[in-house]
Formats: sequence, structure tokens, C-alpha cells
Amino acid sequence: MDTISRPAEDTATAGRNTAADEELTRSFAAADERAFTAVYARWRPLVHTLASRSLGDAQEAEDVTQQVFLAAWLGRARYRPESGPLGAWIVGIARRKTFDALAARTRRARLAEAAARTLAVTPPHRAGAPPETALDRVLLSGELVRLPGPQREVLRMAFYEDLTQAQIAERTGIPLGTVKSHARRGLHQLRDRIGADRAAAVSSW
Repeated sequence: MDTISRPAEDTATAGRNTAADEELTRSFAAADERAFTAVYARWRPLVHTLASRSLGDAQEAEDVTQQVFLAAWLGRARYRPESGPLGAWIVGIARRKTFDALAARTRRARLAEAAARTLAVTPPHRAGAPPETALDRVLLSGELVRLPGPQREVLRMAFYEDLTQAQIAERTGIPLGTVKSHARRGLHQLRDRIGADRAAAVSSW
């Protein structure tokens, strides 16, 4: 009796799950916030796991997870049920966001390396720096503003005004040793922020 009834029970359960998924999809597409909460609760663990495996960083994975569901909610009108289940659509967004995060990490590492070289060698305009240096500086400015004031100002003058440490000390009236200290601490924090563990050492600057 049990052997005969179990397939029917399984079929009925699958049918109910399918109907529930379809209703959840319709509600989500209709901007029902309760549906969004349910979608988040259901697929967040999978999205976070995928991001964490690729990125290897819990905080970065959490950031990507939040970006995925924000993008899904804002882009819900673009979802087409006939193209596949809602879960598969969300996983597709997760893969794209994870790829973007990896690309951004690579870009930040490259900028940090450029920053270290800028501090370690003669100021760029005197060393025949390539044109892309200007672009690197613009992108790097977004990280500089997050540093403490003294460190930010010393690095700003080094990057944007091409001043040596001695010139920075002369302009600001800060002792040269203090300028060096601000520069090294600031660059260390900058490289830590943007994950540049391959950046060159700057002890010679």
C-alpha cells in the first residue's frame, strides 16, 4: 500500500511546489515586497556560497550577494519566466556580479602597483610616464579620499602634484621624517584596502 501511494504523494508535492514557485515568481515580478523577502530567503544561501567560493572573501561575498538581489529587484521587469526558472535567472546575475568583483579586484591591484611605483621612483612627469598614468590617478582618487587626513594629503601631493617627500615637507612645514611616516602608513592602508598584496615595496622612497 505504501509503495503504491508514495509516487502519487511525491507527484502531488512536486505539483504544489511548482505552483508555489509560479505564484512566487508572479508576485516578485509584480513588485510584491513580501515576495522579494521570500526570494531572498530562498536563494540567498546559494548566491552567497557561489560568491564565496569564487572570491574567497566573506565580506566581499556578502557585498556581492546584496548587489545580486538589489539588481534582481530593480531588474525584475526584465525577467521572462519562459526563459527559465527564477532561481536560474538569479544565479545568472550572481555569476555576472562575481565576475565583475573579480575584475575590479584585478584592476585595483594594478592601480596599487602603479601607486607603489609612483612613490618608489622619480615623479612620473620627469620619468616619461605613459599617458594611462593620468587615468590610474583618477581611479585611485576614490581610494585616497578614504585615508586619514594627513596621510591622504601627503599621498595626494605625491600622486597629483608629483612632489618628492622633501618638497612636501618644505611646502607643508611638516618634518621630513613625519612626511615619510605619513606616506608609508598611507600607502600601506591604501594597498590593504584594495587588496594589492602584489604591490612593490616602497621602503626606498
